[in-house]
Amino acid sequence: MDQDNPAKIVTTAAGVVGGSALFAPVAVPTLHGLAGIAVVGLGIFAVGSVVYKAAGSLKETIDTSKSKGDIRKVF
Repeated sequence: MDQDNPAKIVTTAAGVVGGSALFAPVAVPTLHGLAGIAVVGLGIFAVGSVVYKAAGSLKETIDTSKSKGDIRKVF
């Protein structure tokens, strides 16, 4: 029945607040760093998708020109 003891509750609450106060200076920069990594990752994904689509389009154009027999039309 330690939960009914007010001194135990106050001590536990003080410990939780003290522990979280130790991590407070690190929490905000960490969250900003994780958000930055996510934004950079999204940018890399977008650029990779555009390059992949452009390469596929170019390959399709070259394949079409080869089947017609004249590759000079592509360039």
